[in-house]
Amino acid sequence: MDVRALTAPDAGARVGESRARILDLLRAAGGPLGVQDVAGRARLHANTVRFHLDGLVDAGLATREPQPRETPGRPSVAYRATDGGEPTGQRRYRLLAEMLTSMIAGMVPQPRAAATEAGREWGRYLTEQPPPYQGLAAGQAVAKLASALEEIGFAPEVIAESEGYRLRLRQCPFREVAQQHQDVVCAMHLGLLQGVLEQIRAPVTADDLQPFAEPGICVAQLSIRNAQTTKPAARQGDGSADPAEGTGQAASSESPGGEAACWAHLVCPECGAMTSEGHRPGCVLPLRQDTAG
Repeated sequence: MDVRALTAPDAGARVGESRARILDLLRAAGGPLGVQDVAGRARLHANTVRFHLDGLVDAGLATREPQPRETPGRPSVAYRATDGGEPTGQRRYRLLAEMLTSMIAGMVPQPRAAATEAGREWGRYLTEQPPPYQGLAAGQAVAKLASALEEIGFAPEVIAESEGYRLRLRQCPFREVAQQHQDVVCAMHLGLLQGVLEQIRAPVTADDLQPFAEPGICVAQLSIRNAQTTKPAARQGDGSADPAEGTGQAASSESPGGEAACWAHLVCPECGAMTSEGHRPGCVLPLRQDTAG
């Protein structure tokens, strides 16, 4: 384990030593300070101080306040720290993550199960539930799952297959910790997928997650619940068939020429199309012919 990498400051988390010192001076002053006041207290050149003060203003950590003058000329400008600004200093969240995951792996009974359940809880928490009695088709549910994972930083890619989906996670926002503690971190990722799908009442389940199945890529398998590939039974009394369109169940109806219309959960194994409205008109999947004698 690279200790120096583990204890290095997180990228983008630091303000900078001189700028942080100037911000601390503004917060301690109790009132606005001019450039020369800050320069004297920080023992820095006035132009350097002005550069850092402008940076603090751009970051929302300080404000400019024009000051009245008793003589003609441009009014001077003073600076004041904003209320409730973010604390300065370096962050080392990777070290914290390493400490917590190693504790779970070493001290918690059944760490994989505990991490999976934690992922489910967070998946449900981070996902908006659809209105009551409103269902989603499989394609819509997978699109929502991909959108949620995109926001977290997984860079997902959905690949439609004949009986479900393959979800390639091309980026892991916790890669370094996951490489050390796959049992904990990757189990939590699987639970996260399951929690999102449960929250939106998806007709899809996340069955498996293979860590780094490809170089730098994790792959999850998503299955469609109660998938049917045979022609549905006709309704009693009217001889009509229920195509189950938009319900998350597959249906096919035989057509002339030995072909079947493809409805497989808004995904076509033939053309790979996945939309929220169904398959493209005219998209057909040839029926398999039984050649056995």
